[in-house]
Amino acid sequence: MPKIDMLGMIDPLPRPVPFQEGCQTFVSFMKRSHYIVTNLLDIFNDSLGLPNGTLASLHQLEAMSGDAVRLIRAPPQPPAMRDGITLPEHTDYGSITFVFNQLGGLQVLPPGKDAEYIYVEPLPGHMIVNIGDALVKFTNGLFRSNIHRIVAPPGVQGDFTRYSLIYFSRPNDDVILKRLEGSKRIPPLATTTVEEIITSKEWILRRGMGRRANQPVVDLEKCTGTENMSRRIQV
Repeated sequence: MPKIDMLGMIDPLPRPVPFQEGCQTFVSFMKRSHYIVTNLLDIFNDSLGLPNGTLASLHQLEAMSGDAVRLIRAPPQPPAMRDGITLPEHTDYGSITFVFNQLGGLQVLPPGKDAEYIYVEPLPGHMIVNIGDALVKFTNGLFRSNIHRIVAPPGVQGDFTRYSLIYFSRPNDDVILKRLEGSKRIPPLATTTVEEIITSKEWILRRGMGRRANQPVVDLEKCTGTENMSRRIQV
């Protein structure tokens, strides 16, 4: 459910009846989530020593962007099939992701050369917060977009349907994903580095197209996001 649809910024997209009837609930959830995102961005902004409101200005509720809510229903798999990976390792496209669920299945790759994936345990009354690619680019790798994947819920949890509610916060469509100026904490670019000029919208489209089947030839290296940078930092 894209923000630009739910907040009436474009002509309404086709919606299943429950989504149409619950539209105001989704709108309320998006607005509250964006409010929390703004608070987090302001904390990051102060920690980085950026001019006031820098990060928040790149994530405006009223601006066209890829902000979205996703609902996922994953029925239990037969026991013999529970060792597989449901969603391969990746980093998130945007800036901040909120994940709400009650069953395990989300795994993250912690720092360390020989690190192995570990489960992120859902806690009642809590949400899981991920940092995404955009903040990696804005901070030239000071912030890392955690590498994660989805597998079947562990143990007896695998006997139940796993529901997830996810909020994706992404920069305004026209924002260039590059190192921000004005912070003494953000590492300088290497002398040999030339930053790619790409907007937030272009980044999301390129990453999304790279994961679709039956697409024309795409540059898979560019579609992988900031995984390689995150690995370099972690090792």
